[in-house]
Amino acid sequence: MTARQTQKVGYAALAGIAVLTVIPIIALFIYILIAGLPAISWEFLSGFPRDGMRSGGILPAILGTLYLTLGTALFSVPPGIAAAVYLAEYAPDNGLTRTIRIAMINLSGIPSVVYGLFGLGLFVLFLKFGTSILAASLTLSIMTLPVIISTTEEALRSVPTSFRVVSISMGASKWETIWRIVLPQGLPGIITGIILGLERAAGETAPILFTGAAFFLPNLPNSPLDPTMALPYHLFVISTQIPGMPIQIQYGTVLVLLTFVLGMNLIANFIRSRARARRHW
Repeated sequence: MTARQTQKVGYAALAGIAVLTVIPIIALFIYILIAGLPAISWEFLSGFPRDGMRSGGILPAILGTLYLTLGTALFSVPPGIAAAVYLAEYAPDNGLTRTIRIAMINLSGIPSVVYGLFGLGLFVLFLKFGTSILAASLTLSIMTLPVIISTTEEALRSVPTSFRVVSISMGASKWETIWRIVLPQGLPGIITGIILGLERAAGETAPILFTGAAFFLPNLPNSPLDPTMALPYHLFVISTQIPGMPIQIQYGTVLVLLTFVLGMNLIANFIRSRARARRHW
């Protein structure tokens, strides 16, 4: 077999593997779309659950998921980016920083239920925040921090060193170089890390179950110290705890959650493509 033939076989094998990977994902999405679309209506999206959650809408769960995602972003994005900047630009390459990086990798693999128990002990019981949006957001932010820090640090390290050298040689300080050159050039990777972390937070059930979710709320939360409903926990409840639940409502809830996550992805892709268009390398 010649080198060209080997190359063609290799390309064909890679293309086949890619197709085999994508087909189940597309099939799953189509199945959820077909099964859940009949449940989607204005009442379903804007109403409150009724009849033991067997009818009505999921507005409290939608808004609760939005509250928790925004709260997680508020508590995780600024410190995550700041920590990544320190590790990538200021921290010396010694045993301590290498240990911190290994710890972040290990923290990324900890099961979410462990974070939920940690949040229950620290935020709900010790700090007395109770079962609330605040406690759940803080717990989810701790869970997403390792992802944001790791991906942001890699994005900053991918910026060519020559950019820093030229900026400093023209009289800019180190911080001015980071703020005006490094962070804008690393923005696509930073956004990727943020969205990955927030998507994981939006789809988690265990941390919300222990720290912030309520089985059913007749009213929307009025403050960060109130409990909330959330799409992942709501889906868990109607799928496992309520007998006779119509299957359309279950898949309709899945479809709304999937749309929420895909919407975050689309927004991130738009911002990332705009940032890449302005990048100079």
